[in-house]
Amino acid sequence: MSLNQIRRVAIAGGTHGNELTGIYLIKKFENLPSLIQRSSFETVTFMANPKAFEIGKRYFDTDLNRCFLKQDLANPALSTYEAKRALEISQIFGSGGSLEADFIVDLHTTTSNMGLTVILRGLESHYIDFAAYLQSMMPEIKILCSLIGDTENSHLDSISEFGCTVEVGAIAQNILDARLFQETEKLIYLILDYLEACNQEKEPKVENIPVIYQVTHSIDYPRNPSGEIQAMVHPNLQFRDYEPLYPGKPIFVTLEGEEILHEEKSIVYPVFINEAAYYEKGIAMCICEKLEISQELRIINRETKIHFNIPENAN
Repeated sequence: MSLNQIRRVAIAGGTHGNELTGIYLIKKFENLPSLIQRSSFETVTFMANPKAFEIGKRYFDTDLNRCFLKQDLANPALSTYEAKRALEISQIFGSGGSLEADFIVDLHTTTSNMGLTVILRGLESHYIDFAAYLQSMMPEIKILCSLIGDTENSHLDSISEFGCTVEVGAIAQNILDARLFQETEKLIYLILDYLEACNQEKEPKVENIPVIYQVTHSIDYPRNPSGEIQAMVHPNLQFRDYEPLYPGKPIFVTLEGEEILHEEKSIVYPVFINEAAYYEKGIAMCICEKLEISQELRIINRETKIHFNIPENAN
């Protein structure tokens, strides 16, 4: 299957119950379904974790967005609310499900200063073209590829043939921000319009080259042997997601005021800096490489080259 064969798109909100933007966009679309319908495919919406939303927390038992590994979905011994909910969602919207979705858009917010971020599941040509279109329409959109190596995807959007995750911030948990709400809504329409154009074999030809960041690893906060945090994100780094971090620059500051420097030898690009929900995961930030484009119009990431078909007169 390819992006010109989409039959059903599913939009998920509330995978985390305290991320309100996606939840209330789902509510809006349920009241005004014509906003998200397109002529060549059906669009459906669903609240992913209603129990977590009821209590105003990220999850009820465990993080739903880590419950979609194939072996976990096939494991009847897993009995948490989120494990059961993941199986329900997969049986409805996953491969062979009663409302099988070909493309899933999973809506999230973050306390990090990520702006409008679209997280891709891979760097295949159809995703690169998709990213180029989105950035051509909204240059402020950041494109992130979060998978490291051959790691299996445990996120909700992994149950469909295609999909992406939307992260929007900075915004506090359990808060609605009108500007970010409206920007996210605009982004959803762009995604749907692009898939509609692909289905109709009218895929937009864009001249821009997408800027894509790929996560290589994560960094935890400095901790003592008991696991207690001993340092904070340095104030010069706070809210500077996607900005270059140079070797030797401060990355943390201890409670006593001692700076801890970035020791890697290359320039990197941190994202999810000081994300509130990641304290329990042992993640202070995720470290990215910025993918480069050669004169031969090939995306280069380390030794990997991926062809990207764009007009010869592109800047």
